Amino acid sequence: MRVVFPLVVSYLLGSIPFGYLIVNATTASDIRQVGSGGTGATNVSRYAGTRAGVLTLILDALKGAAAVIIANIFLTGVDNSAWWLGAAGLLAMIGHIFPIWLGFRGGKGVATGIGVFAVLTPFAVFCAGVVFVAIFLVTRYVSLASMTAALMIPVFVLIYGLFEPGPDMVPNLVAALLGALLIVYAHRANIGRLLSGTESKFGQTQ
Repeated sequence: MRVVFPLVVSYLLGSIPFGYLIVNATTASDIRQVGSGGTGATNVSRYAGTRAGVLTLILDALKGAAAVIIANIFLTGVDNSAWWLGAAGLLAMIGHIFPIWLGFRGGKGVATGIGVFAVLTPFAVFCAGVVFVAIFLVTRYVSLASMTAALMIPVFVLIYGLFEPGPDMVPNLVAALLGALLIVYAHRANIGRLLSGTESKFGQTQ
């Protein structure tokens, strides 16, 4: 029970659909019916404005961070706690992508993943953030920048672990790999549009 409870809490935290709630409260609309249909910050920004998008981004990141922090409180002293913390973070991301409150149709998991890995491995998140900014400035594709940055997080976890080895490196690496795959999977429609040349750049409508 000491392990199961924080894992359930992590999923439920991740499932809180902040983007949906913000858009519904401000415009009485369902964000899932417009744009890309996602509940994340990018789609919210396109439909409800930059302030709503930024607020969504912050709250989605905070729920990911909170999931790991709460799990850490409950799992302190538990065997293999680093693995369980990674599982808690992944469940928060899964909750965001597949929220129980919205029929398992949510966002792409990027902001929630930022919060998760900012707690687990801040160095990797900082470096991935630099990658995101660079690719976004060159291409103006949020989706491409997000996926590339997500895929780079396990690379930076590995690099950091080579210089500062520790017991958390392998669990964090596995969590980062699985988290990156989740984000890429959630962007599968974006990948199709990128390949066909129909993906919207930032500032354009879909």
